[in-house]
Amino acid sequence: MITKSMEKALCGKQISKGEALMLAGVEGTSLFDLFCAANRIRDYHRKDLVSLCAIMSVRAGNCTEDCSFCAQSSKSKADIDRFPLKKKEEVHAGARTARQFGAKRFCLVTGGKRVSDRDLASLSEMIPIVRDIGHLPCATLGLLGRGELEVLKAAGLHRYHNNLEASESFFPSICSTHTFRDKVDTIVSAKEAGLSICSGGIFGLGESWEDRVDMAIALRELDVDSVPINFLTPLQGTGMESRVTLKPLDALKIIALYRFLLPEKEIRVCGGRVQTLGDLSAYIFMAGADGLLIGNYLTTKGWEPARDLAVLDSLGLKYA
Repeated sequence: MITKSMEKALCGKQISKGEALMLAGVEGTSLFDLFCAANRIRDYHRKDLVSLCAIMSVRAGNCTEDCSFCAQSSKSKADIDRFPLKKKEEVHAGARTARQFGAKRFCLVTGGKRVSDRDLASLSEMIPIVRDIGHLPCATLGLLGRGELEVLKAAGLHRYHNNLEASESFFPSICSTHTFRDKVDTIVSAKEAGLSICSGGIFGLGESWEDRVDMAIALRELDVDSVPINFLTPLQGTGMESRVTLKPLDALKIIALYRFLLPEKEIRVCGGRVQTLGDLSAYIFMAGADGLLIGNYLTTKGWEPARDLAVLDSLGLKYA
């Protein structure tokens, strides 16, 4: 089963939902056969180059949305920093540091459902700063319309990030103030505006393996370019504070499964990697990942970038 699915992925054929669910059921020592096959798919389609990105929270707190996993949610009581839009000088310093550690992309992130027109104008002035340092500029600014996204494109934005977060059937379990369709509409609008698309989700919310497969298939149908895989870090004060962190092998199986389902796409491991995988973080590449968020996440800490770069060097992987 693993070999047959791998051969389909290697020759550009799509595996079915049924085949993906069979792969999701792999357990025990066969898991390492699954990882080996996912690694072969990664190597065939993505070679030995790992795409590095970094993010910067440029506005945080006071969100009107009720996403149960998020520390910035309107219902969250988590102890986090809350601040208005940062200044251009702060963005310049953050982007410059990220570039020094090899990040190819730098993403400006705001909390909240969408940015105001005033903040959109300010962010449009930050994008050329990021680009001039040598990054491909990215942004996560909420549920924007095509007109707003075209403004960002004109300013030099390369990629827009908007996670589906979960499958369509599971999404109402984690958010009631906007819908899965709102997410899809934003992605479609960003594509129509000529932007590259980064969209994935967060795992460990209580979703099933079928939910995980369904989200991957939705991303495949949307033909996104990069798929960020995040793992929940249960934070005190959030609606998910009592959830148990995913087991490391389940986290790695998710990565492998997404490589089978999206063989030619960037599979980028992001938030919660350190908290979920710890010293097994290096295994993400053996499980099929070819992208990495370096540095800190939005409300939790990551490894120092130099540590990640040392891991990549030890594995003989190139990065950009």
